[in-house]
Amino acid sequence: MKSVLQELVGGKALILIVVLGLGGSFQNGFHLTAISSPSPYIQSFINSSWTYHYGYVPGEKTITFIWSTVVALYALGGLIGSITVIYLTRHLGRKGATLLNSAIAVVTTVIMYISKPTYSFELILVARFLFGFGAGLGLNVHTIYLGESSPKKIRGMVTVTATTFMSLGKLIGQFVGLREILGREECWNILLCIPTFFCVVQLAILPFFPDTPRYLLIEKGNSQQCKKALQCLWGPGDYKLEIEEMLAEQAVIGEEHNKSVLDLLRNKHLQWQVISMLVINGCIQFSGMSAITVFSFDIFLEAGIPEDKIRYVTLGIGASEVLISITCWLFIESVGRRALMWRGFGGMSAIMALITVTLYLKDYSSVIPYTTVILIFLFFIFYGGGPAGIAPSLTNEIFIQSYRPAAFGFLGFLRWLAFTVFGFIFPFLIGKTLLEISQEFEKIRACGSSKEDVMCLETKL
Repeated sequence: MKSVLQELVGGKALILIVVLGLGGSFQNGFHLTAISSPSPYIQSFINSSWTYHYGYVPGEKTITFIWSTVVALYALGGLIGSITVIYLTRHLGRKGATLLNSAIAVVTTVIMYISKPTYSFELILVARFLFGFGAGLGLNVHTIYLGESSPKKIRGMVTVTATTFMSLGKLIGQFVGLREILGREECWNILLCIPTFFCVVQLAILPFFPDTPRYLLIEKGNSQQCKKALQCLWGPGDYKLEIEEMLAEQAVIGEEHNKSVLDLLRNKHLQWQVISMLVINGCIQFSGMSAITVFSFDIFLEAGIPEDKIRYVTLGIGASEVLISITCWLFIESVGRRALMWRGFGGMSAIMALITVTLYLKDYSSVIPYTTVILIFLFFIFYGGGPAGIAPSLTNEIFIQSYRPAAFGFLGFLRWLAFTVFGFIFPFLIGKTLLEISQEFEKIRACGSSKEDVMCLETKL
């Protein structure tokens, strides 16, 4: 451990990790949880804004539909943003793509802030899409930047910090969302603009850091800049072994540095890497984590937790996720990726089954809702100490330089696609029986954009 700490403080690597984290995965984590706290106020704003613009009060289902769109657009933006990492990292480099992402976040913050004084719920939709775009691009390029900048023996540890900053973003989003801080009706637009401060910090500091050493040597062919980048990040040294490893990979890759998603899927030599990451990311996406993160308020309310205590419960869960994420990067190199992954998924599966039972039995005892809370705490612990920390590291490690952006883009596309569908339908389904859910889907039919069709939508949804 001493040698690891010496490496981190030997150069500017520790500062880079913090700067990348605050402008990268932290943004994603913050927006995932911060939207939960002001959701009643935003829905009320949508109601009044609709009435102001269209001259009549919308139905409850219309508000739910628009609110679902607010959630889903964030995911749709993430889907598109995750794919653009292939193009942007190719033409701008890892550093340039990161800076562009932070600049977009600043513009998006202005749009979100003015949505309230201009009485426009449409601007909320635009801002949420752009915030999602930044989250999708930022999460991918952040993880790639870390993986391509760190030495092999601590690459897993360094890459896991992306998950730590995401967990920290979730915690800060929950904290500032408290009514005592910014979780009040008059402050919801300010609340959603808070993380951009860290993007400004990134814009100010990151230009003084080099691009990733692997990008500089393998894709740009500049061994001198690569060596300087390694020395800047990790301290003095000749880094002969690291550079020889990169040169060997460059010789295998040849001139074709950036492969497309189609190239990735067509390459038979990579099929097991692709299948492995599809299974892992699919299990993470459909584990129930997205539901608990985005709709935590509704879930705890449905479980029977008093409304005035829900904020503090979610805050405690966020703190536990940060702590277990730190524990993960401390042990990832010694325990191993596979062991942490299997233990995490096994624990999550058992706990989710128990949560289903406690939600069903919540009316039989006043103790059961708090049992549900304990189980959700444990769920986050197994998640943060296993799949959440391991998946980004694996994607970096099992794909070579030319296929890495395509792999991140493809997996990000699938992850955000699932989140888009989930974010749209979940508000309609929470708290409903299987029969009610079936009936809801039977009522949905295509409607146009006229006033009559909008009222049809209100009735059918």
